[in-house]
Amino acid sequence: MRDPTLDAAIRLYDRFTHEGVDRRAFMTELTRVAGGAAAAGVLLSSIEAQAQARPHVAADDPRLTIRTIEWEARPGRSYRGYNAAPRGRDDLPVVIVIHENRGLNEHIRDVARRAGLAGYSAVAPDWLTPSGGTPADEDEARRMIGALDLGETVADGAAMIRWLASPAGGSRRVGIVGFCWGGGMVNRLAVASGDALKAAVSFYGPAPSTVEAPRVDAPMLIHLAERDERVNATALPWVAALRNAGKSVRAIDYHGVDHAFHNDTSAARYDRRAAERAWATTLDFFREHLRGGG
Repeated sequence: MRDPTLDAAIRLYDRFTHEGVDRRAFMTELTRVAGGAAAAGVLLSSIEAQAQARPHVAADDPRLTIRTIEWEARPGRSYRGYNAAPRGRDDLPVVIVIHENRGLNEHIRDVARRAGLAGYSAVAPDWLTPSGGTPADEDEARRMIGALDLGETVADGAAMIRWLASPAGGSRRVGIVGFCWGGGMVNRLAVASGDALKAAVSFYGPAPSTVEAPRVDAPMLIHLAERDERVNATALPWVAALRNAGKSVRAIDYHGVDHAFHNDTSAARYDRRAAERAWATTLDFFREHLRGGG
């Protein structure tokens, strides 16, 4: 059985990072839960993502070509992003990697490199580009994410997907994978992108209204955490609606894990077994739909 103090701290941290709780109020409550300021600091360091965590794939891995790219999604709406692809390979299927509510950071770049080593041209957009780009301060990044016009951001992402799938963009087969806020974006882009999108993978992402399910064309793979009550409140009805609409959807509920279980930079929430299974399943899904003609 898990330490109830850690469990309470994780629940509190989730409220802080997703419900707009002020940091000072969060720290006051965490100190109370932990039994003191020093213990609260130790708890927080185990729960928060650590920027200095060792990546799975080095940023200078010689097997990859890595570059910063810029594009105009729609007139007047430009973005920057991180691109990782196998060295010497062109015209590969594209996997768009969509960041959490902390913006484009080293962890998401690492995930893009993992997708690149799997044989895809992985693109990780900085969805905060129109607001000046992802800041170093994670609290500020979350505030900026919350201030985005979600409808405009989704429209930009759908335009990017349609362009990549068009002759002008190389007629690529396009898949998307996103985490947390990015998982929610995956759900919305699956609604907005039509048949230009060939595969969509959401990791613990909040879902749109169930009435949108009939508009989804792409096969979907949805990873959920058993302890993630906030996300599951919308994600489980979303899965049911997709099934009722006759859509291709597979949902996996990982027993005993928390929101963000795939993020290996957060020691207390990361679950290696679940994360490795989820990533392997994701790559199998992309192999089927981006390379198998599905």
